[in-house]
Amino acid sequence: MKSYILERGLKAGDPLPNEQDLMAQLGVGRHPLREAMKALQAVGIIEIRHGYGTYVGEVSLQSLEDGLAFRMSQSMAGDLRDVQNVLEVRQALEVGLADDVVAYFSQHGYDALEPIVGRMEAKAAEGEYFPDEDWAFHQALYEPLGNALVIDLLSVFWRTFAQVDVRLPGARYSPTDAAAWHRDLLDKLRSGDPDAFARSMKSHFNGIHTRLTVEP
Repeated sequence: MKSYILERGLKAGDPLPNEQDLMAQLGVGRHPLREAMKALQAVGIIEIRHGYGTYVGEVSLQSLEDGLAFRMSQSMAGDLRDVQNVLEVRQALEVGLADDVVAYFSQHGYDALEPIVGRMEAKAAEGEYFPDEDWAFHQALYEPLGNALVIDLLSVFWRTFAQVDVRLPGARYSPTDAAAWHRDLLDKLRSGDPDAFARSMKSHFNGIHTRLTVEP
């Protein structure tokens, strides 16, 4: 079925033939075809709209997210290795994009970011955390680069980490600390120096990594 979709250049939303036609075209029986369709539906490659037909799916990263969330929850009862791994992958992605981010904002300005950091600082002054603004800031950094997969992956890492964040063993950083990290990121971005911005991003993650350090 995957080869069928690829060879015909079908895109998300395109209709697929009915079951009888697929059986004839692929030379398979009803049972193996239905099992294949169930498997492909589970990972989003096809979408079955009851009463309407079967279509090529959007292929989201939901399966990746579900798998990571489960592994991270398991890791909470052990050495936190999978939690650490997810954080390291996210860090590698964000630090690795430093050149592109600085190049973009140097040309287009920082108007989208300043209000977000301002809201962070206002909430921090009241002793409040600000998860919505935190995600909005990182999304605003990378969305202009035009790589939708980057945003999809970061959102997966973000949501899976959020599920275990409150249960991590180390002392949680304060809202003031978190606001200061983001203010520093914006300041380094304004400097136009990709290396300085990358160092600031690493410092931001170092503050999160400390929560994963478990005393023997």
